[in-house]
Order: sequence, then C-alpha cells, then structure tokens
Amino acid sequence: MHITVDYTLCEGHGQCLMAAPELFDLPDGADQVVVLDANPPESERDRAARAAAMCPALAITVS
Repeated sequence: MHITVDYTLCEGHGQCLMAAPELFDLPDGADQVVVLDANPPESERDRAARAAAMCPALAITVS
C-alpha cells in the first residue's frame, strides 16, 4: 500500500488526522499535512482509506 498527498490540492484541513493520526500529521504552523508513513502495512488500509475519504480537497490517494 502507498499513500500520496497531492500538495497542489492539500489545504491543511487536517481531517485525515481524525481518521488516521498514526499516518498523518499537521505540524504547528504548517499549511499542509505530512504523511508519516507513506508505505504502511496493509493492516492500516481501512484507516488510510477513511482518511482519504474525509479529505475535503480530495488530496489523498491510497494505492
């Protein structure tokens, strides 16, 4: 599994943090999220997919 964030779309809403705080972070003062683990184990797929679905900018892709 691979997680990507399209930084041309990401607006830093942080909704992905609510779904998967172990996969994403929004550091203090940052305008965009950071992927903490771009290649997490398959067991994290549900959380990653939920985070992608919650993104209002549709900036997250899980493949």
